[in-house]
Amino acid sequence: MASGNTNDEQVSNKQVILKDYVSGFPKESDMYVSSNGTIKLKVPEGSNAILVKNLYLSCDPVMRNHMKKPLSEPYNDSFSLKPGSPIVGFGVAKVLDSGHPNFKKDDLVWGRTGWEEYSLITDLQNLFKIQNTKVPLSYYIGILGLTGLSAYAGFYEVCSPKKGEHVFISAASGAVGQLVGQFAKLLGCYVVGSAGSNEKVDLLKSKFKFDEAFNYKEEPDLDAALKRYFPKGIDIYFENVGGKMLDAVLLNMRAHGRISGCGMISQYNLDEPEGVHNLMHMIYKRVRIEGFVVFDYYHLYQKFLEFVLPHIAEGKIVYVEDIAEGLESGPAALIGLFSGLNVGKQLVLVSHE
Repeated sequence: MASGNTNDEQVSNKQVILKDYVSGFPKESDMYVSSNGTIKLKVPEGSNAILVKNLYLSCDPVMRNHMKKPLSEPYNDSFSLKPGSPIVGFGVAKVLDSGHPNFKKDDLVWGRTGWEEYSLITDLQNLFKIQNTKVPLSYYIGILGLTGLSAYAGFYEVCSPKKGEHVFISAASGAVGQLVGQFAKLLGCYVVGSAGSNEKVDLLKSKFKFDEAFNYKEEPDLDAALKRYFPKGIDIYFENVGGKMLDAVLLNMRAHGRISGCGMISQYNLDEPEGVHNLMHMIYKRVRIEGFVVFDYYHLYQKFLEFVLPHIAEGKIVYVEDIAEGLESGPAALIGLFSGLNVGKQLVLVSHE
């Protein structure tokens, strides 16, 4: 039943709107911030929806795919966006009114929501109640949300790592990469990461305690760079980049190595994706390459929290966020992902409450 909120007045609801479907690389001009939206701060009578005030929003590379025109109709992906409507992603929010028995006023939640000040959420299957508030709320769309679960599932479930193995992570200073590296170090692995600036390389070694790291932009020969850091080869590659990096990694994998395919950000803004030329090494070396989607591992979320929360509390895992303030900064923050402007998990702060 609804909470009894009697506020039927329309209030202003600032929104980030998709201007038109994106055909290539998204730009800031593909979105605009509108102050013309309004909303009632009350769930409609008889509805099972909840009304929330958004606090933090997550910038994720996959959002680019949802900004494209669907290939076929009807298109049932609930994350698909329509021109003239608010962008949809993941966020942390506070419940203002509820028509669902599992949620009540003042609950804190994380999950799918709109890029706007207030959202009426009708699809609750991608919404989780926040139980532990001893950590920053922003962590629930980062280390304690899909980002953390991606790192956990992609490393432990897909790669089945063992102590002492040699682990390479591309885009290692990003939201997922920084966690995979720390998980690997906790297990006793040798860990090397690549990043796109010297500042990020220093961060990997000083803050996240990677054994080594390198700036791929300063390496004209990626194969030679990997041989320098992995003279005996790579056991596990956590793939975030694709393209030339994946090609070089294949040359340096050890027998029975594993590659966990989390993302390929180098390919997202290309009209014609790059090919991979060294796949025969996958056969010679019996390498297993497996892509994964985090939604397949929702059932492990509680197990993941039981694993990661004590490590956070003990300071054994640290996390870096890049927080842009205000919905107005959202489009630039999202687009900045694709050129590596962010350091750590990119978020948008909507409200301090």
